[in-house]
Amino acid sequence: MPSRGGSGSKKVNNNRYYELLGVSKDASLDEIKKAHRKLALKMHPDKGGDPEKFKEINEAYDVLKDPKKKEIYDQYGEDAIKEGMGGGGGGGGMSDLFEQMFGMGGGRGRQRERKSEDVVHKLQVPLEDLYKGAIKKLSMSRQLPCDACHGSGSKTGKRYECQVCQGTGVQVHLRPLGPGMMQQIQSKCGNCAGSGYSTPLGDQCASCKGKCLVADKKTFDVHIDAGMKHGSKVVLRGEAGCSEPGLAPGDIILVVVQKEHDVFQRAGVDLVMERTISLTEALTGCTFTFKHLDGRVLRVAIPQGEVIKPGSFKCLQDEGMPFHGRPYQKGNLYVRFNVEFPEMLSEAQAQAIRAALPMPSAAANGTGTMDVDDVEDVHKISNIQDIESELKSRVNIAKGTGESYDSDDDDDMPRGQRVQCAQQ
Repeated sequence: MPSRGGSGSKKVNNNRYYELLGVSKDASLDEIKKAHRKLALKMHPDKGGDPEKFKEINEAYDVLKDPKKKEIYDQYGEDAIKEGMGGGGGGGGMSDLFEQMFGMGGGRGRQRERKSEDVVHKLQVPLEDLYKGAIKKLSMSRQLPCDACHGSGSKTGKRYECQVCQGTGVQVHLRPLGPGMMQQIQSKCGNCAGSGYSTPLGDQCASCKGKCLVADKKTFDVHIDAGMKHGSKVVLRGEAGCSEPGLAPGDIILVVVQKEHDVFQRAGVDLVMERTISLTEALTGCTFTFKHLDGRVLRVAIPQGEVIKPGSFKCLQDEGMPFHGRPYQKGNLYVRFNVEFPEMLSEAQAQAIRAALPMPSAAANGTGTMDVDDVEDVHKISNIQDIESELKSRVNIAKGTGESYDSDDDDDMPRGQRVQCAQQ
């Protein structure tokens, strides 16, 4: 590996990021994440922390959480990270080092490694876990290169080209369609299963039987961050296994699917809940409690004298969903009030309400300023439980009665071509 300029050796600074997060060099990714989360909450400027210190903590976390960046930092220090990831300059230097080690350089015509197909999986997550953050367990069956033969499929380590498809992985068949006409059909080679390699029986690896791949099952810890949204993706790089011999492992892509909640509905970073109260509570004030998504029991008091109208909303600030990446910031919680009216009132109750809430004189007898000479009494009025169902059931009420009449309104007429009389 070439030295980084100059004739003398320069001391590598590869401790500071660990010291900033307060973790050891052999700390696991979980320990690094927990340390960063704790420091970020403590040192954030909105909480009175030092902005520069907060920036340094995030910089350290950005490097140590990435295995490739972390390896470069451990070997070549902070300067290598800043030079290699900062771009700029001509050829050579740390940008070449990145390209040589991990293929991270800037487009010098490197051929991308052929990669197996990614596996996309929907991960059902309760709203509580999206509020608090959680770790979910995921078991995955996959195919990995055989350790015994290092993925060659043979005891000797030799790769044998398939003699049926000549290493192409594809077989071509001709099918006659008619005189002088042939159809060419391509299909995956049945001898090598499309890999292009087929190991003779005598040299086959005993572990994988010449298939180069063996079955494997692994359980992953999937980190659900607080504030993640429906449709967010968690990518496990290179953990999907190999779909074919010789290909690099694919990624596992987990798509977060938010489960419906019985109490709360999510609207971005805000939450909405409904609360049903009695008419008495709506008119005279009330107090109620509810259990939040993190287990806290909150008490809400509506002061006496404040009237709550049906369908009205009230806001509890900073009790909504946490912001993804900024869990110390939260949206609002909106409460929609439904007012439950009594089915019937006794005469005494009605008299008490009239006394407490006298009606305006114009509305007392239902007439106002109207002329009452031609008023007609309505003797029957009925209750409708579901107006939508009621109106739907009456759409075709006039059809099939045998009545025929002319109308200028074509709204009920069937669409399409009208019938015309035939002329003799």
